[in-house]
Amino acid sequence: MRAENSGAGLLRFITAGSVDDGKSTLIGRLLHDSDGVYDDQLEWVKKASATAAGGLDLSYFTDGLRAEREQGITIDVAYRHFATKRRRFIIADTPGHEQYTRNMVTGASTADLAVLLIDARQGVLPQSRRHAYLSALVGIRRVAVAVNKMDLQGYRQDVFEQIRLRFLEWLAPLGFVEPCFIPVSALGGDCIVERSTRMEWYTGPTLLEYLETVTIPAPESNGGVRFPVQLVTRAGGDFRGYAGQLAAGALRVGDPLVALPSGLRTQISSIVTYDGDPAEAAAPAALTLCLAHEIDLSRGDMLADPAQPPAVGRDFRATLVSLAAQPLHCDTPYLLKHTTRLVCASLRSIAHRVDIETLQPVPSQELRLNDIAEVVIQTHQPLYFDTYQDNRVTGSFILIDMLSNQTIACGMIREDLTASGSQIPRMAKPVHSGLTVWLTGLSGAGKSTISNGVYQVLAARGWQLEMLDGDVVRQHLSKGLGFSREDRDENIRRIGFVAGLLTRNHVITIVAAISPYRETRAQVRASIGSFLEVYVNAPIGVCAERDPKGLYEKARTGQLRGMTGIDDPYEEPLSPDLECRTDLETLPESVAKVVAAIERVLEWREA
Repeated sequence: MRAENSGAGLLRFITAGSVDDGKSTLIGRLLHDSDGVYDDQLEWVKKASATAAGGLDLSYFTDGLRAEREQGITIDVAYRHFATKRRRFIIADTPGHEQYTRNMVTGASTADLAVLLIDARQGVLPQSRRHAYLSALVGIRRVAVAVNKMDLQGYRQDVFEQIRLRFLEWLAPLGFVEPCFIPVSALGGDCIVERSTRMEWYTGPTLLEYLETVTIPAPESNGGVRFPVQLVTRAGGDFRGYAGQLAAGALRVGDPLVALPSGLRTQISSIVTYDGDPAEAAAPAALTLCLAHEIDLSRGDMLADPAQPPAVGRDFRATLVSLAAQPLHCDTPYLLKHTTRLVCASLRSIAHRVDIETLQPVPSQELRLNDIAEVVIQTHQPLYFDTYQDNRVTGSFILIDMLSNQTIACGMIREDLTASGSQIPRMAKPVHSGLTVWLTGLSGAGKSTISNGVYQVLAARGWQLEMLDGDVVRQHLSKGLGFSREDRDENIRRIGFVAGLLTRNHVITIVAAISPYRETRAQVRASIGSFLEVYVNAPIGVCAERDPKGLYEKARTGQLRGMTGIDDPYEEPLSPDLECRTDLETLPESVAKVVAAIERVLEWREA
């Protein structure tokens, strides 16, 4: 392998294109012909491709996953490092299949340049346009379009020119800086590292020449210091530091900072890193800051430049890329992850989605897998953000399904829509009245599942919460109690006593307990006062089908005595405050109903 030039600049670039355009083979050729692989790697690839037709299979240098080799496609993002005498490189070989768009976005989010492949036989395909559009969205401004497999088109200039002119016209509105089109054959090695004797009509640079000489764009960070707090550290004694990664700007000991959300001012007393305590540091350094004043900061808060603060708000316009198999809708609660902060959010409106063929806006009421759209998002707690154009870190976010915990979309903030602008507020944690939310119903009806969903929504808003699950309580607070009527009543009274204490201290307490008897539930309600009864209703047959513990089967076969709904009665609420029919409605619908009911009660109380 050629020795690295440690003094050269670093270029991060991605390769992207449609399935079977030859991305992995092109990168393999680039690594192989530029001496960018170690001898042991070359030997492994030779052995792995010993049975491949045509000899050395260059795609093995990047397609390391067994599933990729078996299917002949790239699934994950494969990163490779190599260097020439002129520059160092990090390559991200991103998936071509539309199913793995999220992986492509991940690879592009940290890249300086994109190498887009087009099959000379196929021409410009929808996925080629999608990858070009996504590259522009995440801030890439340099692009090399490699028209691959020219050998299968007889190295014809007219084929290359037709593709170049067609794609150049489509790329024009995206804002790329001087797109470079290069005819190549990854399999034959033409115009990858060496010039091609079979395409003497092409006088531009080879792919490697372009990568070695292209100007690296300066990082776009037009704001001041941004330091999202990831962890509060205590190392004994009086040491208290705030750990994280500097998202923008440079810091020096003594510099002033403002803490968000409190708005308190302070100065840096010291900077701590793994390699020592430097007097200054610059993004994207990972470090720990010690401050001159005692300030209440926790994960998700931010330290920023008081002269150039970020926007602080709950409403913003964003470009959203949907990554979910299920459609995204307005007014559905999601979790939004922004820097180190996690809040509850929803789509307030969908302005339009983008037609990837024409780049024209198309009206839409929902977002499906891989849709790209302009949306307005509202969060339940303020974020401290910049536009994506000013800062890739503080201008980006992901949406997470609060029940499955899967990433369902990624977004780029385009405009602050907060009416009050970017003034730094002095905000306190949400203050609300206490409330006991009591979910009752048969075993298997869905009480605990709904409780967990409601808890996640309210926790993301920063509300004071506790959850008491009947099964968990029986293992601790009610340990030793049986299942006679007297013991069941005692169990519910104990849960009610704890819930009452929490409620009086302004805590929203979510209780999931079968609580089969009306009289006992009424007694608990009367003792607590601030009470919301939720009947989680499902037919006993549905509950038995869901039962993970097999309790209903044991009860029917006589192995379990006193099973509620089988040989012990369940007294349904006659007039519950809310009913969730879990056999007829989805879990998100049930969660949304309970959250809305809680909001109504608390708003009425506060009024």
